[in-house]
Amino acid sequence: MIEKSIEGSFRDPSGYVYFLDGIIHRVVNKCYKEDYDHLFKSGLYEILTKKNYLIKHEEKNIEASSNSEYYKKIIPTNIPFISYPYEWSFSQLKDAALLTLEVQLLALKHDMVLKDASAYNVQFKDNKPIFIDTLSFERIKEDKPWQAYQQFCQHFLAPLSLMSKRDVRLSQLLKLYIDGIPLDLASKLLPFKTYLSFGILSHLHLHAMFQTHYSNNKKSIKEIKKIKQIDIINICKSLKNIITKLHWKPHGTEWISYYSSNNNYEVDTMQFKEKFVYENIKKISPNLVWDFGANTGYFSRLSSNLGFRTVSFDIDPACVEINYLEMRDKNETNLLPLYLDLTNPSPAIGWGNTERTSLYERNTPQLIMALALIHHLVISDNIPLIKIAELFFKLSPYLIIEFVSREDTMVKKLLSSKKNDFDEYNKDNFEKIFKKSYNIISSKKILNSERTMYFMERIEKA
Repeated sequence: MIEKSIEGSFRDPSGYVYFLDGIIHRVVNKCYKEDYDHLFKSGLYEILTKKNYLIKHEEKNIEASSNSEYYKKIIPTNIPFISYPYEWSFSQLKDAALLTLEVQLLALKHDMVLKDASAYNVQFKDNKPIFIDTLSFERIKEDKPWQAYQQFCQHFLAPLSLMSKRDVRLSQLLKLYIDGIPLDLASKLLPFKTYLSFGILSHLHLHAMFQTHYSNNKKSIKEIKKIKQIDIINICKSLKNIITKLHWKPHGTEWISYYSSNNNYEVDTMQFKEKFVYENIKKISPNLVWDFGANTGYFSRLSSNLGFRTVSFDIDPACVEINYLEMRDKNETNLLPLYLDLTNPSPAIGWGNTERTSLYERNTPQLIMALALIHHLVISDNIPLIKIAELFFKLSPYLIIEFVSREDTMVKKLLSSKKNDFDEYNKDNFEKIFKKSYNIISSKKILNSERTMYFMERIEKA
């Protein structure tokens, strides 16, 4: 048996998480025994799991030789793909925030409270956010402050306010600040008109001032502010009201209408491309598909609708938002839209660069789709074809790729603004480079276009 610890759980004295033969296990320490038992005796676990608010788990017996500090061992239901808040769209983060508040309000009815309200405690499963940290609950103690309040504001309220009121791209600050966006920074970045919103004023601007004041006086907020259970309920309801009213409408990019506008794709052209993608996906029945440059997920759905787990990546926040809203509205359970800059993917961050794993350290795909993407990487981002081939070789045994020739109007447009002629960007060189790593199983020129579709299988090195 191969055991591998998950470094992101080391901060919690209540227990820790590890992989055993590829399956996630969680150890519950004896110091958390009373809170863990109350979670079940109070009925809270049953209610939360029935509502699909909290991940279910199976209990396992602790071996006699195990550490004497262990109380329980549990195996949570598997999450198909782990994602992080800085990879989510506006509405994904908003839904995660509202879920966290619902979990907190239900916990309070059972004399429990969330001791932490990190966005990393939420994942997406079957198109919905779900709370994954079973050890986040503790019995409520009167006159003890809700210690997760500041964390909730930093992980949810601050980024959502910045995305809604200033610029949606400010969600990427979560990648820089693993413990959430500092409230004083969020307060400085938000427009002055947000001071007229009582909710944002009290929970963010004044909260930031309160933090600064007591920090400068070297006094703990916990020592200053004592609150009762009813106060926590009111705080949660107030936060829920604020976050529900925060909105962001996708706009401002040419890509959100890419497939609905004329981009060298006539009706028969699209049908030809769809057929090629559909047939080759069915050939391999992939357990996980990554669609790079997925736009609003048009071709991702060819995979997900066949029942294959599909992560639909795009660099445009508007496209990711539209993709997520469609997925949510249609109740599509095999699709996960995520934000990704392929030239700068999510890195490993946190203590020792191990708390949050890089994109490529997570569950890698059996199939990568890169449709109408390669020319952007080469010409717009100056990524050599050889580098693209090397990356794909490391990640996936199968590829479905579209090559767009130099004669295509989109490529001509990209080249017109470049001093470099990109002579190496041509079909023959593309095939030559990729043949070093992949066998081309099939290739077909798309009807009435300057584009060619390829289905490739990785050459396994001896």
